[in-house]
Amino acid sequence: MMTTTADLLKKKCRHQDSALNDAQVQDYLAILPDWQLQEGRVTRTFNFKNYYETLAFVNAIAYMIHAEDHHPILSVAYNRCTVKYHTHSVNAGNGGLSENDFICAAKVDAVFAGSYDGAHS
Repeated sequence: MMTTTADLLKKKCRHQDSALNDAQVQDYLAILPDWQLQEGRVTRTFNFKNYYETLAFVNAIAYMIHAEDHHPILSVAYNRCTVKYHTHSVNAGNGGLSENDFICAAKVDAVFAGSYDGAHS
């Protein structure tokens, strides 16, 4: 059975020791099509009308980020925010992608869509 976005939204981040392999990363990217793999990170840029909307989004995802204890790199500009996830602790501290990155990506998407309720965080 393949994982769905709904499955990811139900999960909570947990400590990961091993990185996902390339096939697993591609499977997750297939269910989160707005996210891309860039420089070893799962990345998406969200566009807004103005700085106020951009900061409102950043503040909205801050709750989820804190609850999941999995912190992305955020790049904030006037009308956009780029979110980049990877997991520092996998691969004996060398980093890589873990399921946590995709759990959080799905939850960031839900915040953006206005459908994140935080019930599982």
